[in-house]
Amino acid sequence: MAQPYSDALVADGPLLFVSGQTPEGPEGEVVGDIAGQTRQIFANMEEVLAHHGADLGHLVKLTYYLRHISDLDEFHSALLDCLPGTHRPAASVVEVSALVDPAHLVEIDGIACLPSGG
Repeated sequence: MAQPYSDALVADGPLLFVSGQTPEGPEGEVVGDIAGQTRQIFANMEEVLAHHGADLGHLVKLTYYLRHISDLDEFHSALLDCLPGTHRPAASVVEVSALVDPAHLVEIDGIACLPSGG
């Protein structure tokens, strides 16, 4: 499987720290599986980034909080579908015993390097 992260990236510009994103859809619904939750989180993150003049390609660091490390392969597959092109931010994965909502299987926070003038 392709590696869904970079070992390191250089960021040169103002940084945007994105708080932990959870898998709620527009109506507050939570999709049941790890792949659907991952895709929803990236859709939510895309909105946050767009508000600041950035997109997923500006992400330089992500931290993934998984309820079950056994979901890692399925999570990585969904992650590769969410990241643009060959862009791979530096990343850390942490297994946690619980998240704020028991239905959540994953939470993701990140750091983006804003475009010039951002």
